[in-house]
Amino acid sequence: MNRDTLLLLGLVLVFAVVNGVLVASGRLTPDWDGIGIIVGAGLTLALYTFLYKDNPLFKLAEHIFVGVAAAYSFGQVWYSTLYPEVIARLGGLQGGATGDRYWYLVPTVLGLLMLTRLSRPLGWLSRFAFAFVVGLGSGFAIPRVISSFLLAQIEPTLTPLTWSAEGLDLLLILIGVVSVLVYFFFSVEHRGAVGAVSKVGIWFLMVSFGASFGYTIMARISLLIGRMTFLLGSWLHLLN
Repeated sequence: MNRDTLLLLGLVLVFAVVNGVLVASGRLTPDWDGIGIIVGAGLTLALYTFLYKDNPLFKLAEHIFVGVAAAYSFGQVWYSTLYPEVIARLGGLQGGATGDRYWYLVPTVLGLLMLTRLSRPLGWLSRFAFAFVVGLGSGFAIPRVISSFLLAQIEPTLTPLTWSAEGLDLLLILIGVVSVLVYFFFSVEHRGAVGAVSKVGIWFLMVSFGASFGYTIMARISLLIGRMTFLLGSWLHLLN
């Protein structure tokens, strides 16, 4: 056995010994709650082994996570959509007019057409369902995107400026929007006044990217704190 295999076996042995001590000392109870904590701690540590290198423990935890997530998603779709909206209504298990039930045949047929993607001879039928979903989704998404990303950013630039804190904020937004637009205006060479304004736009872009990156790091650190709290508190009981 090579060094990596010995290291993984050593980690598994240490994990088993630690759990044995925790159960023997009464910190973990040998019931479903205790088993759930042990499994959660084991999968968490297995995922963190990727910091060393890709290994069988990480792959095992990854496959378990994907499988459980897929099963959970299927359960949510089954109990919230498939059974009550398709099987129960079309089968007459739920109340409602007969004509109203037949309208549910339309999404049911579209869903069945998507499954034809699994067949090469009938795969072309799935295009009708996907075209309908993409067209309907675009119709719902485009107005929302325009309203939240375009009109919401144009509105502060059209608001009258006043000598107040709110007016200074609006002025800063106006300068940022104009300078960034000038930076992405490539039909004119960035020299002179245009170059100066475009440099201001670069600063606004860097601040925006830095804030977005900082927010992402903060979210990841929050997840790390949650996992460390689980390992040190719920599992090892070192924070109690």
